[in-house]
Amino acid sequence: MAKLCPKIILEGTRLTFKTEMAFALNEHPRIVGPRKYRYHSPVISAEWCAFTNFPWGRGLINFEPQEEALAIETYQTWVRLFELQRYYSWIIDRFHLSTQMYQLQRHDKHYDFSWLEDRMRPLGFRLVFCTRTPESFAAARLERLKVSGNPAQYDDLQGFVTEQKLMQQLVAATTLPTLTVDISDNDVPAAVERIADWLEATGGLTMASMARM
Repeated sequence: MAKLCPKIILEGTRLTFKTEMAFALNEHPRIVGPRKYRYHSPVISAEWCAFTNFPWGRGLINFEPQEEALAIETYQTWVRLFELQRYYSWIIDRFHLSTQMYQLQRHDKHYDFSWLEDRMRPLGFRLVFCTRTPESFAAARLERLKVSGNPAQYDDLQGFVTEQKLMQQLVAATTLPTLTVDISDNDVPAAVERIADWLEATGGLTMASMARM
Protein backbone atom coordinates (compact mmCIF):
# COMPACT_ATOMS: atom_id res chain seq x y z
CA MET A 1 0.00 0.00 0.00
CA ALA A 2 1.40 3.40 -0.98
CA LYS A 3 2.18 5.78 1.84
CA LEU A 4 -0.21 8.74 2.07
CA CYS A 5 1.73 11.99 2.34
CA PRO A 6 -0.39 14.77 0.80
CA LYS A 7 0.83 18.34 0.96
CA ILE A 8 -1.97 20.90 0.82
CA ILE A 9 -1.97 24.69 1.07
CA LEU A 10 -5.37 26.24 1.80
CA GLU A 11 -5.62 29.87 0.70
CA GLY A 12 -8.40 32.42 0.69
CA THR A 13 -9.76 35.33 2.68
CA ARG A 14 -11.14 35.09 6.17
CA LEU A 15 -14.58 33.46 6.48
CA THR A 16 -13.89 30.90 3.76
CA PHE A 17 -13.62 28.13 6.37
CA LYS A 18 -10.01 27.27 5.57
CA THR A 19 -9.24 26.27 9.14
CA GLU A 20 -12.29 24.03 9.40
CA MET A 21 -11.26 22.32 6.18
CA ALA A 22 -7.65 21.99 7.32
CA PHE A 23 -8.63 20.09 10.46
CA ALA A 24 -11.14 17.96 8.55
CA LEU A 25 -8.55 17.06 5.90
CA ASN A 26 -6.04 16.19 8.59
CA GLU A 27 -8.36 13.52 9.98
CA HIS A 28 -9.95 12.27 6.76
CA PRO A 29 -9.19 8.61 5.98
CA ARG A 30 -9.01 9.31 2.23
CA ILE A 31 -6.36 11.96 2.88
CA VAL A 32 -4.21 10.63 5.72
CA GLY A 33 -5.48 7.08 6.10
CA PRO A 34 -7.70 5.49 8.77
CA ARG A 35 -6.93 6.43 12.35
CA LYS A 36 -8.01 4.60 15.46
CA TYR A 37 -6.47 7.25 17.69
CA ARG A 38 -5.18 10.79 17.35
CA TYR A 39 -1.48 11.46 16.96
CA HIS A 40 0.78 14.31 15.92
CA SER A 41 0.00 15.21 12.33
CA PRO A 42 0.91 18.78 11.44
CA VAL A 43 -1.49 21.57 10.56
CA ILE A 44 0.55 24.74 10.30
CA SER A 45 -0.25 28.33 9.38
CA ALA A 46 1.42 31.53 8.22
CA GLU A 47 -1.26 33.30 10.22
CA TRP A 48 0.48 32.54 13.51
CA CYS A 49 1.35 35.86 15.16
CA ALA A 50 4.78 34.66 16.25
CA PHE A 51 6.76 37.86 15.60
CA THR A 52 5.29 39.77 18.56
CA ASN A 53 4.81 39.02 22.23
CA PHE A 54 1.16 40.07 22.42
CA PRO A 55 -2.16 38.67 21.13
CA TRP A 56 -3.28 39.40 17.56
CA GLY A 57 0.18 40.67 16.72
CA ARG A 58 2.33 40.26 13.64
CA GLY A 59 3.64 37.22 11.86
CA LEU A 60 4.52 35.75 8.51
CA ILE A 61 1.60 37.44 6.71
CA ASN A 62 1.28 40.88 8.31
CA PHE A 63 4.91 41.65 9.13
CA GLU A 64 6.21 45.21 9.03
CA PRO A 65 8.90 46.30 6.52
CA GLN A 66 11.62 46.12 9.19
CA GLU A 67 10.68 42.46 9.75
CA GLU A 68 11.11 41.45 6.11
CA ALA A 69 14.37 39.54 6.69
CA LEU A 70 12.75 37.63 9.55
CA ALA A 71 9.78 36.69 7.36
CA ILE A 72 11.91 35.52 4.43
CA GLU A 73 14.15 33.48 6.71
CA THR A 74 11.05 31.88 8.22
CA TYR A 75 9.81 30.86 4.77
CA GLN A 76 13.27 29.48 3.95
CA THR A 77 13.20 27.49 7.18
CA TRP A 78 9.74 26.07 6.48
CA VAL A 79 10.58 24.93 2.97
CA ARG A 80 13.80 23.30 4.15
CA LEU A 81 11.83 21.43 6.81
CA PHE A 82 9.38 20.26 4.14
CA GLU A 83 12.31 18.98 2.07
CA LEU A 84 13.76 17.12 5.03
CA GLN A 85 10.34 15.69 6.05
CA ARG A 86 9.01 15.06 2.57
CA TYR A 87 7.44 11.67 3.21
CA TYR A 88 4.78 12.99 5.55
CA SER A 89 1.56 14.93 5.24
CA TRP A 90 1.65 18.71 5.52
CA ILE A 91 -1.54 20.75 5.64
CA ILE A 92 -1.06 24.52 5.64
CA ASP A 93 -3.80 26.97 6.60
CA ARG A 94 -2.69 30.12 4.68
CA PHE A 95 0.83 30.57 3.36
CA HIS A 96 2.73 32.66 0.83
CA LEU A 97 -0.22 33.95 -1.24
CA SER A 98 -1.74 35.43 1.91
CA THR A 99 1.56 37.19 2.51
CA GLN A 100 1.57 38.53 -1.03
CA MET A 101 -2.01 39.76 -0.70
CA TYR A 102 -1.47 41.52 2.62
CA GLN A 103 1.82 43.13 1.66
CA LEU A 104 0.42 44.38 -1.65
CA GLN A 105 -2.57 45.93 0.09
CA ARG A 106 -0.79 47.41 3.09
CA HIS A 107 2.68 48.26 1.80
CA ASP A 108 2.24 48.20 -1.99
CA LYS A 109 5.08 45.69 -2.25
CA HIS A 110 5.06 42.50 -4.28
CA TYR A 111 7.07 39.60 -2.89
CA ASP A 112 8.27 37.15 -5.52
CA PHE A 113 7.86 33.65 -4.09
CA SER A 114 8.75 31.81 -7.28
CA TRP A 115 11.82 30.43 -5.49
CA LEU A 116 9.55 29.01 -2.79
CA GLU A 117 7.17 27.38 -5.25
CA ASP A 118 10.10 25.98 -7.24
CA ARG A 119 11.16 24.06 -4.13
CA MET A 120 7.66 23.07 -3.00
CA ARG A 121 6.39 21.89 -6.37
CA PRO A 122 8.74 18.84 -6.60
CA LEU A 123 7.60 17.84 -3.11
CA GLY A 124 4.02 17.49 -4.34
CA PHE A 125 2.48 20.59 -2.79
CA ARG A 126 -0.92 21.55 -4.12
CA LEU A 127 -2.96 24.67 -3.52
CA VAL A 128 -6.67 24.83 -2.71
CA PHE A 129 -8.26 28.24 -3.19
CA CYS A 130 -11.26 28.58 -0.88
CA THR A 131 -13.77 31.10 -2.16
CA ARG A 132 -17.38 32.19 -1.70
CA THR A 133 -19.88 34.50 -3.32
CA PRO A 134 -19.96 38.09 -1.99
CA GLU A 135 -23.47 37.71 -0.64
CA SER A 136 -22.56 34.60 1.36
CA PHE A 137 -20.01 36.35 3.60
CA ALA A 138 -22.71 37.66 5.96
CA ALA A 139 -23.99 34.21 6.92
CA ALA A 140 -20.42 32.95 7.34
CA ARG A 141 -19.71 35.88 9.66
CA LEU A 142 -22.65 34.96 11.90
CA GLU A 143 -21.30 31.44 12.27
CA ARG A 144 -17.79 32.64 13.04
CA LEU A 145 -18.94 35.12 15.69
CA LYS A 146 -20.17 32.17 17.76
CA VAL A 147 -16.59 31.09 18.41
CA SER A 148 -14.32 34.05 17.59
CA GLY A 149 -12.10 35.55 20.24
CA ASN A 150 -11.55 38.64 18.08
CA PRO A 151 -14.91 39.43 16.42
CA ALA A 152 -13.89 42.91 15.26
CA GLN A 153 -11.76 41.39 12.50
CA TYR A 154 -14.94 40.30 10.71
CA ASP A 155 -16.68 43.69 10.61
CA ASP A 156 -15.62 44.76 7.11
CA LEU A 157 -17.23 42.22 4.79
CA GLN A 158 -16.61 44.37 1.71
CA GLY A 159 -12.92 44.20 2.58
CA PHE A 160 -13.05 40.43 2.24
CA VAL A 161 -14.69 40.73 -1.17
CA THR A 162 -11.88 43.05 -2.29
CA GLU A 163 -9.25 40.70 -0.87
CA GLN A 164 -10.80 37.77 -2.68
CA LYS A 165 -10.52 39.54 -6.04
CA LEU A 166 -6.83 40.16 -5.41
CA MET A 167 -6.32 36.60 -4.24
CA GLN A 168 -7.87 35.34 -7.48
CA GLN A 169 -5.14 37.14 -9.41
CA LEU A 170 -2.43 35.65 -7.19
CA VAL A 171 -3.88 32.15 -7.55
CA ALA A 172 -3.94 32.57 -11.34
CA ALA A 173 -0.21 33.32 -11.26
CA THR A 174 0.91 30.44 -9.04
CA THR A 175 2.87 27.56 -10.53
CA LEU A 176 1.47 25.06 -8.04
CA PRO A 177 -1.37 22.73 -9.08
CA THR A 178 -4.56 24.48 -7.99
CA LEU A 179 -8.17 23.63 -7.18
CA THR A 180 -10.83 26.28 -6.52
CA VAL A 181 -13.45 25.26 -3.96
CA ASP A 182 -16.62 27.34 -3.55
CA ILE A 183 -17.75 27.21 0.08
CA SER A 184 -20.73 29.55 -0.32
CA ASP A 185 -23.04 26.84 1.02
CA ASN A 186 -20.89 26.47 4.18
CA ASP A 187 -20.78 22.71 3.61
CA VAL A 188 -17.30 21.82 4.84
CA PRO A 189 -17.68 18.02 4.56
CA ALA A 190 -18.73 18.28 0.91
CA ALA A 191 -15.81 20.62 0.16
CA VAL A 192 -13.39 18.19 1.78
CA GLU A 193 -14.72 15.37 -0.39
CA ARG A 194 -14.16 17.49 -3.50
CA ILE A 195 -10.58 18.09 -2.40
CA ALA A 196 -10.07 14.37 -1.77
CA ASP A 197 -11.47 13.55 -5.22
CA TRP A 198 -9.07 16.01 -6.82
CA LEU A 199 -6.06 14.70 -4.93
CA GLU A 200 -6.88 11.12 -5.89
CA ALA A 201 -7.40 12.05 -9.54
CA THR A 202 -4.16 14.03 -9.82
CA GLY A 203 -1.83 11.81 -7.80
CA GLY A 204 -1.63 14.25 -4.94
CA LEU A 205 -1.86 11.72 -2.12
CA THR A 206 1.50 10.00 -2.60
CA MET A 207 4.88 10.88 -4.01
CA ALA A 208 7.56 8.99 -5.88
CA SER A 209 10.78 8.15 -4.12
CA MET A 210 13.25 11.02 -4.45
CA ALA A 211 16.91 11.30 -3.68
CA ARG A 212 17.63 13.21 -0.51
CA MET A 213 18.39 16.86 -1.16
